[in-house]
Amino acid sequence: MSEKRLNQAIETLKESGVRITPQRHAVLEYLLNSMVHPTADEIYKALEGKFPNMSVATVYNNLKVLREVGLVRELTYGDSSSRFDCNTSDHYHTICNNCGKIVDFHYPPLNEVEALAEQVTGFDVSHHRLEVYGTCPDCQKVGTKKH
Repeated sequence: MSEKRLNQAIETLKESGVRITPQRHAVLEYLLNSMVHPTADEIYKALEGKFPNMSVATVYNNLKVLREVGLVRELTYGDSSSRFDCNTSDHYHTICNNCGKIVDFHYPPLNEVEALAEQVTGFDVSHHRLEVYGTCPDCQKVGTKKH
């Protein structure tokens, strides 16, 4: 992660009037370094050694603030725990059916799909999300070893 990206994120928080607590800084830094779209529990477990008095609720509260300021995107998938993504640019995800790993991929935005959905349904479309499901390379390797 570039120091520049962290400093930009901290500046965004300051401009929004958000205090930069050590815990908030740590959650933000962890997310900026993470490529795996962690859950709040995963973030908590990763940081509990550094912040033994920090609770899971503190992590959730910090994630909520980061989401409201626009630094984090919350990914919800039915009944499973939300995952958090520091890449707030328009992009899509591939998700492993076996292990749940989420990987970003970039494809031109499907704005015409939103326009068509508005035209056909009368909805005022706010956004869309594209997810592609399959088996990640690691699970494919494990799967071939079983045969």
